[in-house]
Amino acid sequence: MSADVSAQVPAQVEVQVPVSHETDGTTRRRVLELVASRGPVTAGALAAELHLTAPAVRRHLTLLEEDGKIAVHEASPTGAPRRGRPARRYVVTSGGQSELAGGYQEIARQVLRFLRETGGSEAVAGFARQRFDAVARSYAPHLTADTAQGRAAQLVQLLSADGFAASVRPVPAPVTGPGAGVVAPAVQLCQGHCPVQHVAEEFPELCEQEALAFSQLLGSHVQRLATIAGGAHACTTNIPVPVHLTTNPATTPTEGM
Repeated sequence: MSADVSAQVPAQVEVQVPVSHETDGTTRRRVLELVASRGPVTAGALAAELHLTAPAVRRHLTLLEEDGKIAVHEASPTGAPRRGRPARRYVVTSGGQSELAGGYQEIARQVLRFLRETGGSEAVAGFARQRFDAVARSYAPHLTADTAQGRAAQLVQLLSADGFAASVRPVPAPVTGPGAGVVAPAVQLCQGHCPVQHVAEEFPELCEQEALAFSQLLGSHVQRLATIAGGAHACTTNIPVPVHLTTNPATTPTEGM
């Protein structure tokens, strides 16, 4: 090719492609999911997790808050007071839970209403027992740790894979007052998202049987402190540790759990 012909070939021009609405929406969905699993959580913590700038994350948080999907968590201060304005910490609202859940809950409620009308409350309780017995049998082979705390960490992975945005956190001991230093060691299993929130609001048997399943799987007494169905921002289950377990108690769920 001659110099004259090659000179006619236009040089490549770098084009700046704006961020699409789909990409923006995907990021906002990820922010909402993280608020569900990590909340109460700050913009700075979210930015670190997503590898984004804090201003970019705050923009998504502002839009989610305006849409009623998240809210600033109001909590009593604990520990030593800190100087300066405290960072805003966010949790998911009922509207955010609904968005994460999808559109199948109304059908589930209709089915359970029909079951209650035709078979009574015991029929609903029986369904809940059967459902969580199946969950326990599915989870049990994967819970191999020899402590309740270890099992809780493994249970969190299974729950998160099933869409519950779960985490396990140590229970903070009070730094002052009569309870300091005498609080029984425990961890809290938190579920930041409940795929059946609105169903459980009408049928609490689901929450009750889930807690019984957790107790069986962990080989420990557990205490349900709060539920999303009851208006909390997360389902919180208290698990005392350390617990002396028999060998792999989760392999055979208790009959009638």
